[in-house]
Formats: sequence, structure tokens, C-alpha cells
Amino acid sequence: MIEADRLTKRFGAFTAISDVSFRVEPGEVVGFLGPNGAGKSTTMRILCGVFPPTSGHASVAGFDVATQSLQARQIVGYFPERVALYLDMTVREYLRYVAQMKGIASRSQASEIERVMTSCGVSHMAHRLIGTLSKGYRQRTGIAQAIIGRPKVLILDEPTSGLDPEQVAEMRHLIRGLKGESTVILSTHILSEVEATCDRVIIINKGRIVAVDTPAGLNHRLRAASQIHLEVVAAAADIQQRLAGLAGVARIEVGDSGHGTAIAQITATPDTDIRAVLAREVAAAGWGLLELRPVTLSLEDIFISLVHAEAGAQNHNEIPSRLSA
Repeated sequence: MIEADRLTKRFGAFTAISDVSFRVEPGEVVGFLGPNGAGKSTTMRILCGVFPPTSGHASVAGFDVATQSLQARQIVGYFPERVALYLDMTVREYLRYVAQMKGIASRSQASEIERVMTSCGVSHMAHRLIGTLSKGYRQRTGIAQAIIGRPKVLILDEPTSGLDPEQVAEMRHLIRGLKGESTVILSTHILSEVEATCDRVIIINKGRIVAVDTPAGLNHRLRAASQIHLEVVAAAADIQQRLAGLAGVARIEVGDSGHGTAIAQITATPDTDIRAVLAREVAAAGWGLLELRPVTLSLEDIFISLVHAEAGAQNHNEIPSRLSA
């Protein structure tokens, strides 16, 4: 549905993005992550036809965003980082104007406006001037204009910025409800938001793609060996002695947590699932099992690790050029 092939965008001497390539399948919800200034908004604006790339190509539903911009934009709903609203219009008037601009049939406009206002929680603000709304309700109105007409592609740049926690939860529910109906690219700084709503993650740093994968796939790549957290009612020494020699256990670290319980961090050999083995051994030993779960990296851990690794690699590559100069 969305393809980016070696996109590069320069503004004078500044390169905002360089050789950015990725693909988003129909119906996917993909999170677009990166630090401030990483190139997220630039990439999204190219996909929406706001401006063309300096080099490279991008297409939406088979339409080139530079040479077939009108066709591509007709199937894209876009919520920009700084949404521009007509402050002297009411919410309903503004959405009617957007519906007309999108070519929605007159007989369907009223019902479609009601649908998006309900979905975005602004129905009770329908007759309020946008200029009198709080930032949160302006954000909601901006989302409403993006989803009106049920576009095949939604590009949302920081859609929950300015919303309170309850509104953020409602927006997550809305985005999850679009899964399968629209293809969504979601840019955000809230990593838990991506974990809750997205099928895959694109991480960009300093204008270059660092990783494209599922959160689980990224976790597996960064943590070569699986780790298990085990908490039982037993002495730490007994756990160490009984479990250290089990097949599939590469390393075990045990600590006494007090109150007669102990916690073990167990590293398995690569591509080995030892959870069933551990459960059987705990039962055979007669220990009380309090917790047995895989240890996974949070998306925040993954993000920081990849960005720092990329920064380190770039610094390493820069050293020879400075020396040779």
C-alpha cells in the first residue's frame, strides 16, 4: 500500500532524510519512531504530497506521490504535526468544508460528519467555534478531518499530543479500530502507544532508517538468548544447585529476596525454550512457584539501544575521515 524507495530530502545544505526505504502492507498499523529532528515529519510530508523528495521515489496505493500527487492525496487522510484549522468556523462547519473538499457525496456528508465527530468525541462541541476550543479538542477535530471519508491510508503525525490520559486511551482505541480498514502510519514519542496499537515499528535516526521490524522481532534481534525470570519459595543455594546443570541453561543468577523466597534470572542457550523444563523441575523439587515468565526488552529499551548504536557507528565512521583530513 505504501512504498518508500531511497527517499532523500535536502533543504539547501541540510539533508533531512537520506536513502529512506520501507514498505507498509495494506491494513497494517505501523509506528514511526525517532528523536526530535530525526526526519519523521519530513518523510510523512513527502508521502502526503506536501513536497517532493530531492531523490528517490514513494508511492501510495500504486500512485507516485510526486508525479501522481492528486491521485495519491485523494486516498490519504493526513493529520500533520501542527494541524491548521479555521478558527472562525464551528466544528461542524469545518468538517462539512473538509467533506466537500474530499468530494464526499452531498447525501452522505451529514452522516459521515456525525460518524467522525462521535468517533473523535467532539459531537458535543459541534456548534462551538474552533478558536474557542482547548488544544485537546482541536487535536480531536484534526483527527476527525483526517478520517472523514474513510481514507485507505492514514498518516498521523503526533495525533495524541495535547490530550489527557483518558483522551489518549480513547485515541488508541480509535486507531486500533481502524486496523484492517485503513493502512496507518503513526508517529509518536509515546512508546507505550506504539506497543499498544502497532503491528510493526520503523525507527529513524538522523535521517536514516535504523530498523524495521515487529516489537517482538526487534526484541529477539537485540537479545540473542532468551531469559527467564523465576521466583520460587526456596533457598537461593538450592535453586542454583538444582537448575544450573539443566540442559538448555547457559547461565543462572540467583538472589535471596527474603521472606523465604528467591529470584533467579536464567539465560537459555540460543533458540531454546526452557520454560516447561523449569516448571517441571520446580514441581519435582516441591518448591512453591510464584512467578515464571520470559524477560523481554521494552520498546523504550529497544529504541534507546538502536539509536545509541547508530550514533556510535556514525561516530566511528567519522574518525578516519577526520584523521585523513
